[in-house]
Amino acid sequence: MKEEYFKWHSPNLNRDIEMLVFGHAGYPIILFPTSMGSYHENKDMGLIDSARWYIDQGLIQIFCPDSIDKDSFYNKNIHPVHRIENHVRYDKMICHEIVEKVKNNTSSGKVAVAGCSFGGYHAANFAFRHPGYVSHMFSMSGAFNIKSFMDGFHNDDVFYNSPEDYLYGLNDHELWNMDIVLGTSNWDICFDANLKLSKVLSDRNIHHWLDIRQERKHDWPVWKEMFPHYLSRIKFF
Repeated sequence: MKEEYFKWHSPNLNRDIEMLVFGHAGYPIILFPTSMGSYHENKDMGLIDSARWYIDQGLIQIFCPDSIDKDSFYNKNIHPVHRIENHVRYDKMICHEIVEKVKNNTSSGKVAVAGCSFGGYHAANFAFRHPGYVSHMFSMSGAFNIKSFMDGFHNDDVFYNSPEDYLYGLNDHELWNMDIVLGTSNWDICFDANLKLSKVLSDRNIHHWLDIRQERKHDWPVWKEMFPHYLSRIKFF
């Protein structure tokens, strides 16, 4: 399995960003880390290895960028307005510095996005904010409400990064063309969050799959089962 390391200075973030890329060819998958996770977390925890067959066959390439959660949602030392501003810059970095450079690796001109836990939030939020760039969204035990990070502060940036809120007003037809999977379990600490987002999507008649696994915890073992299963939904040819 081919593995490459990249590091560059991000003009959107004005800081260095690191990323691992797995695979020599195939459909581009942007895979976000969990809360405050690093670019190598998904490798370290075995999620990349769970998709090894797809990678070795040249069906997918997985891009694992760093997170900046410590400087955005989880930074209690700065005002919430700066937390959400930092996240908006991160969204721009993902969009302009990664996705726009790899989306044409396949004929669809789109990417798939995925993530576990808070990485599921990042995947969902990016997909719903940029539906023209995303063909598949696989969230595994994600949570989708960022209000708890904002200490009561609210502005347009908070609203437009809270899928439970802004989805009701979106009308981009690409959203109805997206393959959306919300993976969770009945023991998942984010179970209710997935039920709530599923209802929002259903209210908008947006087709999706709410995949509820039984008696599984919010942890890597179930995510390593989900991820290769969800990858099988991609039409590679």
